[in-house]
Amino acid sequence: MVEHNIVSEINKLEQEILEKKKRLVELKKAIPDKQVENYLFQSSMNQEKSLLELFDDKDELWVVHNMGKSCGYCTMWADGFNSVYHHLDGKAAFVVSSPDTPEVQESFAASRKWQFPMVSIEGSAFTKDMGFEKEGYFYPGVSTFYKDEQDQIFLHSQASFGPGDDYCVPWHLFDLLPSGREGITVKRNLNSESPFQLTNNIAVGVTDYDNAVQFYENVLGMQMEQELQNEKKFSASGTNFYFENASENDVYFEFAVDDFEAAKRLLLANGCTITKVYSENSCMFADPYGLRFHVFE
Repeated sequence: MVEHNIVSEINKLEQEILEKKKRLVELKKAIPDKQVENYLFQSSMNQEKSLLELFDDKDELWVVHNMGKSCGYCTMWADGFNSVYHHLDGKAAFVVSSPDTPEVQESFAASRKWQFPMVSIEGSAFTKDMGFEKEGYFYPGVSTFYKDEQDQIFLHSQASFGPGDDYCVPWHLFDLLPSGREGITVKRNLNSESPFQLTNNIAVGVTDYDNAVQFYENVLGMQMEQELQNEKKFSASGTNFYFENASENDVYFEFAVDDFEAAKRLLLANGCTITKVYSENSCMFADPYGLRFHVFE
């Protein structure tokens, strides 16, 4: 009898929550839309990008306000968005913003295998104007925008992120356990068994550069994302391919590590050689068996 009453109350409460969520959506839509300026951001390779450009070919846009690499919980939210990004992108443009520099964003996104575009709000009033930066401290959440036929941009709705919200699935699964959400540890590395984190970046050196680029774009249907001085960045199914104009054909993988010096000592002690030094925490290695890979901290 007691169990029946509890189950009955659970069902009733779940229905009430569902109805209240519907009402919440209605109330948020009742708030008048607000025209906003065309803010400027920094994207990968320190390229300037405007808010209008973030719409790409869509009329609607989500911008997630992420606190950056230092926030483990923000990483957990972003991991969840990554898994459904291809669904979201079919409806509207989706971009994650954070105060990290473009270089930090690009490296961290590669180590997490994130597919969605990111922009840095460093030096921009955007996050503060949207209400997610207060007294120099950043808060997580999301803002939605739309543009009209004159390319005027309007803020439509917003939501804050926090433990137990509807924007991060793990919270609700944790709550179903006997221990609940107590003692949650957010894993920073996807591969907990190794210090080497395989990124979603692959470099391909080709000698017949122009024809190779045409092949991968027009025959294999890869999406051209960025054109650099001696290479082009393509994407396919969440993996980034950097095609380089090289003196020999080769393929290079990439690994992110937390301690570059320790990783370098381990690799050199096991027969690897350094083939190119990019910085004190970034080198190209060749193993004894023919594979070359980039390692960075």
